[in-house]
Amino acid sequence: MLTAARGATLVLLGALLTQAPLTAQAYQPRDPELRTAPGTTPTPQPSATATPWSPTGIASGEPTADPTTPSSPGSTPTASSDEPPAARSWSEVVKEVTETSPGDVQLRSADTSAQAASMLRCFKLETENYCLGLGFVDQVPTGAQRHALMEQPSLRAADEVGAEQDIPTGDLTPAAFVAQRAALPKSRRVTAELDEMQSAWNGREKARELRELAEANTPPPNAEEEGTPEPSAGLGRPTAEATPTSGPTSTPTATPTVTPTIVPTRTAPTTGTPTTPVPTTPAAPVVVPGSAYIMKGYQTSQEKGYWCGPATFQSIDWADDNQKDTQASWAKDLGSTTGGTAISSMVQQTNLKTSWPKSAGTYIVQSVSTWNAQTFFAVHQKHLGVYKAPVIEHVQLLKRYFPYLAFNHSGHYQVGRGYDKKNGTIAIFEVFNERRFNSRGNVTDGPRNIPASALFNATLANSFQNIGL
Repeated sequence: MLTAARGATLVLLGALLTQAPLTAQAYQPRDPELRTAPGTTPTPQPSATATPWSPTGIASGEPTADPTTPSSPGSTPTASSDEPPAARSWSEVVKEVTETSPGDVQLRSADTSAQAASMLRCFKLETENYCLGLGFVDQVPTGAQRHALMEQPSLRAADEVGAEQDIPTGDLTPAAFVAQRAALPKSRRVTAELDEMQSAWNGREKARELRELAEANTPPPNAEEEGTPEPSAGLGRPTAEATPTSGPTSTPTATPTVTPTIVPTRTAPTTGTPTTPVPTTPAAPVVVPGSAYIMKGYQTSQEKGYWCGPATFQSIDWADDNQKDTQASWAKDLGSTTGGTAISSMVQQTNLKTSWPKSAGTYIVQSVSTWNAQTFFAVHQKHLGVYKAPVIEHVQLLKRYFPYLAFNHSGHYQVGRGYDKKNGTIAIFEVFNERRFNSRGNVTDGPRNIPASALFNATLANSFQNIGL
């Protein structure tokens, strides 16, 4: 049943869509290098909060990236890129999303770069940058970065001696996400974009706090640390990894050092008409426990090779209301296909169908491309230890990070459900069982404990480099 807010949004959307159809010049990508003809574009408003990215230089096996040639969506571009004007209200977001969505004919005839620029376009929600499909990012990616994201290959068997590539496990690649969105008629595409943007708008305060936390944990640009790995030639990719272990008594070979820092406070979820979220500020400093585990007994195993999304969501929802709905029903709600499931859909359904946002605030898609392992671990501790709410892990399922595997696999979702600060591990529910789909595979599903630095590397190995929380 439509809510009043939803009805109002659709009325405004209908009015905007009845305007004159977009011509080939009506939509121009925000990036100067992708503009095909002069046109009227909003005057970019530089972010007052964006800060240049610098190498984190983390010891204990955390990845670094070459600061001169960034390629990840959240990295600072080498050349300045246009930033969208800041939206100060939900009605402004609706107007901007609708007006910048290209026409069907124009989109079908566009090349890969132009499609990526339009389907992954970015908006400024007050002080925070959000890109469709990519989530909240520190700075808007350039057209070249978005194009590279489309062409950037996942880590496959060819990258590792003696490793065999097996089946995909079910996340949606950037190229598949763009293709799916581009194939929709404009009216349906704008509706899907607005659904995604509403979660982002409601969670913008959480994104701001996460950005400030990451900035607080980022060393100065010229900081020198012992054991800093060399920048990777494969931009934005892990360069050194911790050796993961599993089991509650395992001791990881690399443990990220977490420095005490202010961690983000939750924001109340928005219901009905979108309004400015009000952060819940604790009266006293919150003490994060040394270890915490949630959702005991709610592990699931994916029933199809491309259903890691539905299986992960089944576990998250089951632990929320103690009702185990089928993976088939969640696959339908999530829009899962043989190509996989979009993380934006995972976040939207968490906000719509579960009560986890009551404790953790509105769930958002958050880029971790400019984080370090300390920030990654600190955020997990707050979310799991204080809010007692799961994290949607979005990794590349590779043996180098998850040694319980017999083969390498594709992009993947897991349930983040605990941590142990002393051992530096994050507890997950692995929803993929290799043996179920390959007789030569290992039995891999169930509770696992992974070194935080390894899980962070696995997240950076995924082309999206983001999580849901």
